[in-house]
Amino acid sequence: MKKSALILLCLLSQFIFAQKLETEILLKDKISIRALQLYDGKVWYSGTDSKFGYVSLKDTADKKQMRLSDEKLEFRTLAQSSRYFEAINILSPAYLFRIDKRSLKVSLFFTDKKKTAFFDSFIYDRFDRGVAISDPNEFGSANPLIFSNPAPSDIGKKVKPGLPKYFPGEAHFAASNSNIAMKGNWVWIATGGAKARIFKFHWNSFYNWKAYETPFIQGTSSQGIYSIDFYDKNFGIAVGGDYTKQAENINNIATTNDGGETWQIQASGQNGGYKTCVKFRPKSKGKDIIAVGDQNIEFSQDYGKTWKTISEEKGLYVCEWIDGNTLVFAGKDRIVKMTLH
Repeated sequence: MKKSALILLCLLSQFIFAQKLETEILLKDKISIRALQLYDGKVWYSGTDSKFGYVSLKDTADKKQMRLSDEKLEFRTLAQSSRYFEAINILSPAYLFRIDKRSLKVSLFFTDKKKTAFFDSFIYDRFDRGVAISDPNEFGSANPLIFSNPAPSDIGKKVKPGLPKYFPGEAHFAASNSNIAMKGNWVWIATGGAKARIFKFHWNSFYNWKAYETPFIQGTSSQGIYSIDFYDKNFGIAVGGDYTKQAENINNIATTNDGGETWQIQASGQNGGYKTCVKFRPKSKGKDIIAVGDQNIEFSQDYGKTWKTISEEKGLYVCEWIDGNTLVFAGKDRIVKMTLH
């Protein structure tokens, strides 16, 4: 490569990573938020103290908050189908609440009284097919709720032979409602703790899960995969690390090019540490990726190979793209909108 071309490439790289975030606070409240949904020009959230509500993206005075239960439940999940928002609290008993999108009427749809119930993530796809994942049951088997349009399909009441066995100490993290990913007819679920694996199934056989090993950091209860996203049925990314050692950045980012069957570590020792949520930028062909953790926000523009810290704002756990240049983040006591410049 000619020297002039190399200089131009370096300058271009610096320009690309000169991304700045313009921040606007949408909501302040005494709440911890780890689950978001975008609908009807609003940010919808669930969180601590049984709180559920929304704030408008255009007018922060347009907001509403309600409590889903008189009990002080903590919600780290929030899913949306075509008709409902749905949320399940962590800890047992686990209550699945449905909120009608039009009337905001709340109903209790399902209760899981198993002592091991601890629901970490819950999402629907555009076909109203939903998956909520709990930590394993007392027999060490998966304990999901699976909804196949138009009716719930057995909703996890029976142990199915195609569900995987967990290793002792393997479970899921309720960090950002994003350790489940869906694309087309495929679903992926990430684990952590003693093992960091990927479970995968197809909607044609949704109780027949395959389990794949990863080279991700694993071995203790605080280590593993905290969040995954897939751009298409082949290319995906996983982020996480160790919650108790958030500055450590070894083997905490990985990508896959074959639909989650094999994973390649990226930027080990060269990233900003522990992350709780990762999302592909829309229409970027998988090249641009945002990742947030308790300590910072990072951005990659080369398919996750290298990362740049673009904000050192702390206490944010979950994010979602509003459009190709705008994101919403939430976490400790606030929801913020950020625009990339």
